[in-house]
Amino acid sequence: MEFLPKELEQYIEDHTKPESDILKKLNRETYSKVNMPRMLSGHLQGRTLALFSKMIKPKNILEIGTYTGYSAICLAEGLQENGKLYTIDINEELEEMVKHYFKEANVESKINLLIGNALEIIPTLNTSFDLVFIDADKENYFNYYNLVFDKVKPGGYIIADNVLWSGKVIQKTEKKDKDTEALKNFNQKIQEDTRIENVLMPIRDGLMVIRKKDN
Repeated sequence: MEFLPKELEQYIEDHTKPESDILKKLNRETYSKVNMPRMLSGHLQGRTLALFSKMIKPKNILEIGTYTGYSAICLAEGLQENGKLYTIDINEELEEMVKHYFKEANVESKINLLIGNALEIIPTLNTSFDLVFIDADKENYFNYYNLVFDKVKPGGYIIADNVLWSGKVIQKTEKKDKDTEALKNFNQKIQEDTRIENVLMPIRDGLMVIRKKDN
C-alpha cells in the first residue's frame, strides 16, 4: 500500500488533522491484537472519510466491512442529527471489541452493527443511503455495488477502498489472482457506468469515489 516515500507520507500525515485519542487507541490495539491489521483505514484515510462525510452530511450511511470499527467511527462524524450508520461484518469474533470502541467514541447510538453475510443482509435493508463505503471481500465488490445502487439516493456517493490493491491492478503477470482480477473488473465496470461520475484517488491503497447522477 506504500506508494510514496516514507518521508513524504510522514509530511502528509504531519499536515493532516491528527487522530483523536480514541482512534489512536483503536489503531494501536488493532495492530497489537488483531490479524491483518493493515485492513485498518488508519490516520490519513480515516480523516479523508470523515471529511467526505462532513461535506456530504448524510442522514444514512452504509458500510460494508466493519473490521475493528475505525472507519465507521470516522464516517459517523458527518452524520446529520438523528442520522444512522449501518455497518456489516461477517466476523463475529470482533463484535465485542467493535462495540466497546463505538461506546468509547460516543457513537454507539448512531451505529447499527450487523453481523452476517452482507450479500444476504443488504437486500433486507429498507433504507435509502446518502453514502456507502465498500471495504469487504474484493471478489464481491461489484455484487455489493449492484445491490446498493438502487438504495443510494440520486446525488449520493459510493466509496470503494483498496481499488489499487498495492499496485497489482497494473502489474503484468501470467499468474492470475482472484482478488486482483475482481478489482480490475470492478474498476473497469465503474469506468463504463454512465449512471455515475467517478474519480480514483490514490489515497492509501486507492479510493474509488463514485457519485450517482441526479435523476
